[in-house]
Amino acid sequence: MARGYIIGSITVTDPEGFKHYVAAATEAIKYHGAKSLVRGGRCEILEGDGLTRNVILEFESYADARSYYYSPEYQAAMKHRLGSAVVNIIVVEGV
Repeated sequence: MARGYIIGSITVTDPEGFKHYVAAATEAIKYHGAKSLVRGGRCEILEGDGLTRNVILEFESYADARSYYYSPEYQAAMKHRLGSAVVNIIVVEGV
């Protein structure tokens, strides 16, 4: 079965407020058994209008990745980042 991935591109606009999101999201990630492949780190935008912070989470399946995003745990965490960041999030199926 192909794995599922949540890919987030983020520009933090309020670092202090964003810390609360990171703490809550970390707990949601652990709870749902995801593996963090990328969480921040150095980034260079080579083409397009990329954002400056990137996250890639790996799940057992596409369905598991979607379930994480819509879960009560992540939805509660997401409320902490409203007003603290500009975000693009997608779910993709691996090969």
